[in-house]
Amino acid sequence: MLNTYLQGFAVSLSLIVAIGAQNAFVLKQGLKKQSVFWVCFACALSDSILIAFGVAGFSAVLQRYPEIIQFAKWGGAVFLLWYGFQHAVQALKSQQALQASQTEESRFAQIILLCLALTWLNPHVYLDTVILLGAISTQFEQTRLYFALGAITASWLFFFSLGYGARVLIPVFEKPKAWNILDGAIALVMWGIALSLAVSA
Repeated sequence: MLNTYLQGFAVSLSLIVAIGAQNAFVLKQGLKKQSVFWVCFACALSDSILIAFGVAGFSAVLQRYPEIIQFAKWGGAVFLLWYGFQHAVQALKSQQALQASQTEESRFAQIILLCLALTWLNPHVYLDTVILLGAISTQFEQTRLYFALGAITASWLFFFSLGYGARVLIPVFEKPKAWNILDGAIALVMWGIALSLAVSA
């Protein structure tokens, strides 16, 4: 049981650490110290739900009805193009200092809705959590629950570590130029993901 739990933990963590829309958003909210707990909570809870669906067999439904993934790919590509554009605009505003201690407050609802959109409109999340983890879990027929628990634990640990660990980098981001670079990098990542989705659709 412990071995199955650890394998679920390791596989999930290896998938989550890849740079993506979720991680970039969590990192930036951590640097801005805005609704960090609830952003991490929303990401981890969403992952937990998707992992549970995948291990429970929902991956078979997605494989039988691939049009669901196709719809998610195009919708996600459009959303990520728009989100990347927003960060590209911010990156070009070199005089707009976004100091972590003096960031403009965003509405809580807007932050959470954007967080959920970056999660549930991103097909990569479904491919990783529902399909891939769901498929791997079939190797542990008798201990599948422990595999799911390990994967879910990794998700919660990673997102909260990223969100609160980002504060270590705050001294670096007290310089406006650092925020410009971060916004530019996020824009490129979002556009890269959007392009990969459009090409594979």
